[in-house]
Formats: sequence, structure tokens, C-alpha cells
Amino acid sequence: MALSSQSIIAGLTELLGPSAVIGEVARMGAFLIEPRKRFHQTATAIVLPQTVAQVQAIVRFAAEHRLRLIPQGGNTGLVGGQVPRFGDEIIVSTINLNRVRSVDAAAGHMTVESGVILQEAHAAAEAAGAIFPLWLASQGSARIGGVLSSNAGGVNVLAYGNARDLTMGVEAVLADGRLYQGLNSLKKDNTGYDLKDLLVGAEGTLGIITAATLKIFPQPEDYETAIVSLSNLDAALNLFEFLRARARRRLSAFEIVPALGLEMQLRHGMLARDPTPGPSPWYALIEVSRLTKGASGTLKTAIEAAFSVGLLDNAVFAESIADRALMWAFREQMSEVQSKEGASIKHDVSVPIDDVPQLIAEGVAAAERLVPGIRAVPFGHLGDGNIHFNFSQPLGADAKAFMEASDEVVHEAIYEIVLRLGGSISAEHGIGQLKTALLKQVKDPVALEMMRAIKQALDPLGILNPGKLLD
Repeated sequence: MALSSQSIIAGLTELLGPSAVIGEVARMGAFLIEPRKRFHQTATAIVLPQTVAQVQAIVRFAAEHRLRLIPQGGNTGLVGGQVPRFGDEIIVSTINLNRVRSVDAAAGHMTVESGVILQEAHAAAEAAGAIFPLWLASQGSARIGGVLSSNAGGVNVLAYGNARDLTMGVEAVLADGRLYQGLNSLKKDNTGYDLKDLLVGAEGTLGIITAATLKIFPQPEDYETAIVSLSNLDAALNLFEFLRARARRRLSAFEIVPALGLEMQLRHGMLARDPTPGPSPWYALIEVSRLTKGASGTLKTAIEAAFSVGLLDNAVFAESIADRALMWAFREQMSEVQSKEGASIKHDVSVPIDDVPQLIAEGVAAAERLVPGIRAVPFGHLGDGNIHFNFSQPLGADAKAFMEASDEVVHEAIYEIVLRLGGSISAEHGIGQLKTALLKQVKDPVALEMMRAIKQALDPLGILNPGKLLD
């Protein structure tokens, strides 16, 4: 017989103590309200384990009574993977699993628990003279478990790769409560399947990540940062290829932002001043890292050479830490500013780098045909082909009516172009509950069968994050 909500809360309280269980809906808001406010379900309970053993106890209890569990980190996900879908789930918050277990800069790795905030992981690495180079706009609230579960990318993918590339090993509680102890720090371990890669990017559907061993790198001595003006995206692509040939792995970021993004931020007073060289259809934020004893001026020399052959219109360089912070704020505030402009249709897509100009040109034209007055705000990681292809409502439009009439048709138009170009419907945000139906339409059937077989093998009761990723 199924347990009542009261019995579930009582059982969890007996396992964890009353301070680690939230059973009153009025106290659940921070765990249920995700950033885009698209999903509106309650939960049976929120549990806040403080140890890995407590996570194991929770999972064993859930397996015994066939209760649904949702792992949750900082609740920053944009596709609903970390919040309830059915209304009867138990959210397992990792916020109290927040210890930095070890940092070894000489060996190039650190081990942290899944509830460590990304920014705190940065600070731990920097205190040891190293960097953990995964940088996100939400790094002040995103937690390591969620970052790994969604295989987040961020702005430094060019030089360092995404979350999976930066993960050496993971520790995770499986669906029956057993602990997978995979905190491997070996650079070479050819002993079978790479199990960490199953768990990284699995969105909590195969296990609850409790800790990870992450790669860290020597701190750059300095950064060279610039914003350049570009007449079009073909010029941006040509400039990227030109700079990559000269800076190679030191080119850590190449981010594009349209003029509308600057206009919005200035209109809402989000920038102390205009950080760009002047009016332009497009801007690129470019950064090169300089290692100890490395030559300075690499970026300036390369941009001057690019300017001489007509690859850009103008440029401004960061001359201080404050300048660099302002330039990065310009890029990182792009998602936030759109919320100030009303409703926004968002896409996290990727295509081969050479096809980014075609994606944006065709996508903007298609959306404008479907919704006159819609405002295209595509921005993001040109260097790895990942574009946040967003659209803000027409000026003066009713937000609810805009979303009801436009959301699905614009999605269909953009995804058709993305798939035709050989791209992906989810570059770094994941599938969650937002894109489960779409995944079934676009994923190779054999790949889906393999994914379902893995899910069945590791979670036969289907208790881990049900209704997410694989519906």
C-alpha cells in the first residue's frame, strides 16, 4: 500500500531529523520556483541531507516505497530538470553537501562535494594558485552537482572544454542506495566503460552525484580582453578563425552579442557605461589568457593585424580589471535583461561553427515572418557553435498572449533549421522536462533505445528524476 504524505514525511524525519525535512508547502517556494517560472508543481517533501550516508538512506527509503526523487543543486536549470513534474516527488537538495574535500594544484585536480557553489569552487582553486575554468553567468548560485548533471559549458569551452571534459571522476548514490565510488584522479585508466561519463550529463536520472574530482589548471598571469565591432556574422566567423590560428589554446572566449542586447542593457541601466567601441550591428567579446612569463600583447597584435585586412570595424581593449569586469557584465547580463523586456522565447542550440551565420539569418527571417515585430536576440559562444537564440516579445505586446501564440511556432521554425544544419536542440542546458517530447522526435531511435536500456539497468523502478530526459 502506498504511503500517505504524512507517513513519508514522518519516515524521512526519522531518518534525517526534523531540521533536514521540509513538509509544509509554504516553506518550499525556493526549491519549487525555477528561474523561468514555467513549471508549477508542488512536492511531497524537501530533504536536505548533510552526509553521503544520509543520501543513501533517503534513496533506500524511496526504493523500498517506490517514491520519486529529484536531485537538486542550485535550482538554476532552465529546462525544468530540477523541479517536480508530477507533484508527488521528494526533492533531494544537495545544498548541505558543500565541503571542498581536497585541492592538489601540483597534480591538477580537486575534489568537491556536489553542493559546493561553482563560485566557491573557483575560490578554492584560486587559493591554491590554480583555476577551475568553468564559468557561467549563474556561477554565484549554480552548484557542482547540477553543473555536472547538465554537462554545462560556459564561456571557456574553447580552451578547456565543457563539464564532462573537466571531470576526472564522480561519486554517486545509485537508485538502490549503493555508492558508486568513482573519484578517480588518474589521467589514464583504461579498464572498461567510462562510468563517470554516464552520470555527467544524465540530469540525475541514473544516480545522485555527491562529489566529483575536477581538473584544475595553472592560473594565467593575466588576461587580454577586448570588444570588437563587426558588420555581420560572416565577419565574426572570419575573425574567429583568424584569431584562433594566432592565439591557439590561449583564445579562451569568443562571444557574440547583437546591438539590441546593448540597447536593452543601457535602457535598463544595467551598465555603468557603454563598453563597446561604438554603434555596430554585432559585437564580439574576445579574451586571451597569458601564462606566467608569456608574451603580452598577443590579442592586441592579432586584432590590429585583423583590422588591417578588413576583418573588423573597430575595437576597444580592457585597460583595467574594472574594464574587464564591465565587458564581461555586458555578455553575462544578456539573459537577465531579456526578462526586463517582457516575455522571451529561448533556444539553447548548437550547429557546426561555419553554419552559425546561416542559422541566425534563416532563424531571424523565419521568426519575423511568423510573428511581426518579434525582436531577435541571438547571442553566445560563436567559438563552439552554441547560440542562445532568443526572441523578445514585440514592443507593447501582451506577454501571455505572445507566448501562447508564438512559443510553439517559433520553436518549430528554429529547430527545423538547426536539425537541417546538423545541429543539436540542446547545447548546454539539457533536456529536463521541457524538451522530452522533442528529444523523441529528433534523437536517433537506436540511441534512444540504448539510453532507455541504460536507464532500465541502473534505475529499474524509475524513481530517479522521472519524467525528465527520457519521458
